[in-house]
Amino acid sequence: MIEQSQGDTLVNPVDTTVTVRRSVSKPVKEIWKLLVTREGAEALLGSGGELGDKGDSWHAADGTFGVVRSYHPLEQIRFSWHAAEEAPKTIVEVDLAESEDGTTVEIRHEHIPTYFDAAALTRKWEHALEKLATAAG
Repeated sequence: MIEQSQGDTLVNPVDTTVTVRRSVSKPVKEIWKLLVTREGAEALLGSGGELGDKGDSWHAADGTFGVVRSYHPLEQIRFSWHAAEEAPKTIVEVDLAESEDGTTVEIRHEHIPTYFDAAALTRKWEHALEKLATAAG
């Protein structure tokens, strides 16, 4: 048996969070309605991705997958996101809020290990917002 004294610590990398947001000139109700369709979910998750209710799993063609953790219609959806089978679980939260121009959509990706490419994930979620805005018209 190995004992750990109070002075010993395990090295835990500091997790990173990526946050991106975009205004879309449509009401929250229309953006939510789009987000829960295959077209909207694929804009967010990638080809094959589909968001269901709390507890439902999703898988995208690029190998990413996860489980819907919370589902609050017209406000928020939160899901786990794994880059691959052996990758650690991260959490993605999508929030919708009314704005003067329509809707602000914010994606917050949390618990990203420091060895992940945060800049690439930022570009991924910015691209997802662009696709969602385009699909919204």
